[in-house]
Amino acid sequence: MSFLIDSSIMITSQILFFGFGWLFFMRQLFKDYEVRQYVVQVIFSVTFAFSCTMFELIIFEILGVLNSSSRYFHWKMNLCIILLILVFMVPFYIGYSIVSNIRLLQKQRLLFSCLLWLTFMYFFWKLGDPFPILSPKHGILSIEQLISRVGVIGVTLMALLSGFGAVNCPYTYMSYFLRNVTDTDILALERRLLQTMDMIISKKKRMAIARRSMFQKGEVHNKPFGFWGMIKSVATSPPGSENLTLVQQEVDALEELSRQLFLETADLYATKERIEYSKTFKGKYFNFLGYFFSIYCVWKIFMATINIVFDRVGKTDPVTRGIEITVNYLGIQFDVKFWSQHISFILVGIIIVTSIRGLLITLTKFFYAISSSKSSNVIVLLLAQIMGMYFVSSVLLIRMSMPLQYRTIITEVLGELQFNFYHRWFDVIFLVSALSSILFLYLAHKQAPEKHMTP
Repeated sequence: MSFLIDSSIMITSQILFFGFGWLFFMRQLFKDYEVRQYVVQVIFSVTFAFSCTMFELIIFEILGVLNSSSRYFHWKMNLCIILLILVFMVPFYIGYSIVSNIRLLQKQRLLFSCLLWLTFMYFFWKLGDPFPILSPKHGILSIEQLISRVGVIGVTLMALLSGFGAVNCPYTYMSYFLRNVTDTDILALERRLLQTMDMIISKKKRMAIARRSMFQKGEVHNKPFGFWGMIKSVATSPPGSENLTLVQQEVDALEELSRQLFLETADLYATKERIEYSKTFKGKYFNFLGYFFSIYCVWKIFMATINIVFDRVGKTDPVTRGIEITVNYLGIQFDVKFWSQHISFILVGIIIVTSIRGLLITLTKFFYAISSSKSSNVIVLLLAQIMGMYFVSSVLLIRMSMPLQYRTIITEVLGELQFNFYHRWFDVIFLVSALSSILFLYLAHKQAPEKHMTP
């Protein structure tokens, strides 16, 4: 009877997660697109639901909600379904969607979709060769073999996003990195933009007058044909007439310049708004957070370097270890086990909420940046693939933040994985991503004032 109650709780929560994923798809991702496929929407929502269910099971593991055998069953089932979605369903439908957009392949779309999926499976499987994740004890399609490869991709994505976020967050929040923008700078750039637009209008007017003059003289009807005739018409022009080809090239160059000036003007307005916002109470609060995250970023880079150099991976979760060090240093009586459980629960909850929120925001920005009416469905499927791998890898890494007594079922479900490898791999990619982000933002910040100072 308890198993049925536990299962009903899990099914109810999955339905709620599915509904949230459905609403996010409709209201956020596809709010500007009328063309959407029902199957794509279902796949995205199902992936989101089972991804969130894994985080829910982590919280249930700490709180002791549900029976132990029920939790193990739902862990196993949830992990099997999410791996089935990520390795088989989503890649195949991505290939099917790509082939469906190519007219020459539509008659044999199923065959070419299978070929694309087999190509994906080949590279997905070969991914395990350079990493110490293979286990000869298990079969080809065992959970360990599949999740080990999904973990490599997901941990790499997590580390890249975490490295960039750790650097970009203080850069975004701190008013120290804001360049000084005045109304004079904006007016000067707007004046250049208006002058450029006037030049474009003037040249297009000259082209229109020249074409009308040529038409009235009958030069358009007597225009020579063929390749040499086209060369002759470009190289020579009648006396007193415009060389339309050269004028058109000038117009194209001026239009490109106008686009750049418009983007620079919008950037200056955004920077001015950020300067005004930084003077408010909320802006000062975020500025303080920026300094805090700067210290965290430096500490995280330092610890990642230490872990890589000394090949070190923690055996105890950070909360328990930190409380033990503090208690031993102060020499006070303190129930480390009791408080570490509660603080670990709060910490894991914060990690889960921020991970889901941060990933959804990143996916939305990425989708708006590269999507179009034709490619939007394929991109949503790719985002679902990334989201599922990201969340599966989060479980691998969050496991280390949990006290030992709560890791038992998770370790049994995930199987005999090289957990230490994933933590070391995360540190390596995080360090590369953070240092690359620092260099990129430094160059962008240095070149921005120079760009606006050019006449």
